[in-house]
Amino acid sequence: MAWRSHPLLATLAALTVLLLALILFWDWNWLRPLVELRASAALGRSVSIGHFDLRLSGAPMVTVDDAAISNPPGFGGNDTLATVKRLQLRFDAWAALRGRIVIPSIEIDEPQGTLRAKSDGTTNWQFGKSGVGQPTGAEQDAAGPEIGRLTIRDGRIRFVDPRRKADFSTFINTDEPRDGSEPRIVVAARGTYDAQPIDAHFSGGSLLSLRNETKPYPVDLDAKNGATHIRLTGTLRNPLKFSGANLKLLLEGDNLAKLQPLIGVPLAPTPRYRLAGLLDYADRRIRFRNFDGRVGDSDLSGRFEVDPGKERPRIDAVLTSQRIVLDDLGGFIGATPGRTDAPNQSATQKEEHRQKQASPKLLPDTPLNVPDVKSADFHIHYEGKRIEGRSMPLDNLVADFTLENGKVTLTPLSFGVGKGEIASNIEFDARQNPAHAKFRVEFKQVDLHRLMQSTHIFEGAGTIGGRAYIDTSGNSLADMLGRGDGDLKLFMTGGDVSALLVDLAGIDLGNSILSALGIPQRTQIRCMVSDFSLNRGQLQTRTFFLDTTEANVTGNGKIDLQNERIDYRIATEPKHFSVGAVPAPIDIDGPLKSPSVGPDTAALAARAGPSVALGVLLTPLAALLPTIQLGLGKDNDCAGSIARIEAASKALPGVKTKKAAPPHGSGVKKGGKKTQ
Repeated sequence: MAWRSHPLLATLAALTVLLLALILFWDWNWLRPLVELRASAALGRSVSIGHFDLRLSGAPMVTVDDAAISNPPGFGGNDTLATVKRLQLRFDAWAALRGRIVIPSIEIDEPQGTLRAKSDGTTNWQFGKSGVGQPTGAEQDAAGPEIGRLTIRDGRIRFVDPRRKADFSTFINTDEPRDGSEPRIVVAARGTYDAQPIDAHFSGGSLLSLRNETKPYPVDLDAKNGATHIRLTGTLRNPLKFSGANLKLLLEGDNLAKLQPLIGVPLAPTPRYRLAGLLDYADRRIRFRNFDGRVGDSDLSGRFEVDPGKERPRIDAVLTSQRIVLDDLGGFIGATPGRTDAPNQSATQKEEHRQKQASPKLLPDTPLNVPDVKSADFHIHYEGKRIEGRSMPLDNLVADFTLENGKVTLTPLSFGVGKGEIASNIEFDARQNPAHAKFRVEFKQVDLHRLMQSTHIFEGAGTIGGRAYIDTSGNSLADMLGRGDGDLKLFMTGGDVSALLVDLAGIDLGNSILSALGIPQRTQIRCMVSDFSLNRGQLQTRTFFLDTTEANVTGNGKIDLQNERIDYRIATEPKHFSVGAVPAPIDIDGPLKSPSVGPDTAALAARAGPSVALGVLLTPLAALLPTIQLGLGKDNDCAGSIARIEAASKALPGVKTKKAAPPHGSGVKKGGKKTQ
């Protein structure tokens, strides 16, 4: 056949030969500058490629050698963000003709890079103007590429962030199972995080199984950051959509507060802990449930949920302890958590205890551990079934803690004491500096026997009632008490108290020695009434009166909570003669942590009559009766004691009775109208 008579066929034959020659002899590396230009435009960074190649077939393969992505300005001109020794991608050409992007395999050799963050929050891994990896809503809905087998060899990525005090490297590889199954991802991390050594190992399933909604994705993580240890094993269900999890989580360390840099949720300081439970995801909440373990010497169980979908994370928890040592909760009030002699104390906590014991201060002055008001909202319900420990008069604990938009409330914070209760309502506005706080405490039929047992010195029985109110500001418990305004009212009736209490106040030397030797001798209490005002940290006595079968005891003075000093005097008037009794006042003064106690030697020669005690009690006692009944109940002996005192005081020569004023904070105004 003559080609000149068929010019169209001749042209097609020539083009075919030319195309074959092009395929056989074309150097695809000639397109390298074009690929670099397009990649640089897409990433907003300078991209360089050492060599580019393309092999055409039913599954075309792209090979890129010695690729590098530069850092943005300000992160070092000589350093690169990332480099790759070799990158090979295979594409499914027939799927591409049908509008699908299918990459059957990716092989990456020696990917290396350094991810850096500055103190102002800028990072070198944010690409483009709006940031690569932040797709629009339409892009999120579009189906991504389908990736099959992923192979990574000798990957190393360094992470540096001064805000997190972090400088660590991750080493990434994929193992090649002998059975020919998909390679698993293996990652190791070593360096420092939060200024603590970090050593972590992670093993996960293949990249292909990430998109398999019917096959759970295996996870195995073991990480240590300083004294904190995290062990996580189990599976994720469709992790790309985060649709569920079935994981076992173990947490252990010397302080739960150290978890904040790892989990992003602020927690109070604690002693050493170990907690194990189930971690899952449901209803858009991350849940740590059915966990149990120990925190210090206390057991702890319950559930912990995090809702990350709001403006701030929302944390809800229900926690229970069958046995609790109250010292383990010291971190919530600024004290060092845990017992001083606990064997599981960290070196830091032991040093804090040593400094606290050496300090002349008694009240905790460490800033209260209130979570960052901008970081999260909390609601925690906690119940301690039984409280144990040295000098521990409390039986149980119930607390509802809420942090909502910067305002903290504890409503209630309730302690059981025998058959009675100490119930508190606390409001704490952490948005102010110093923080503003209000404390309301009710003492309802509190068992004195439980309180006195804890001292290991005195014994006694009876019932205590009363209330306390403080309106204050500050960032530590000591600061708040030193600034506070309010009042304190405590009452007692019935039972008895060790004679040592009364006899020491009257310097009854003989009976004091007998009491100190443990010889049983008790003094019946008819009534105790105490009423104190609090003004800018000065706790001043309005009334202090103790009516016993042996003596009447009165007290007067003040306690300076701001400077932690006490200046107080107790006077005793015996009701009968006792050999060795010298009814001189007792002065208590000096630092609150270690005051001196002794008689007023100038008053030893003075033999005061009953008018000393009775003369100071003419005005306030009767006005306190309604409040007394709220704390002690209607059936108490204080009404009779007050009536006897008032009757006796009227018979004293030169004494004028005064009309009792309404009790402070009684809520009654002139005209009989009751305030709300």
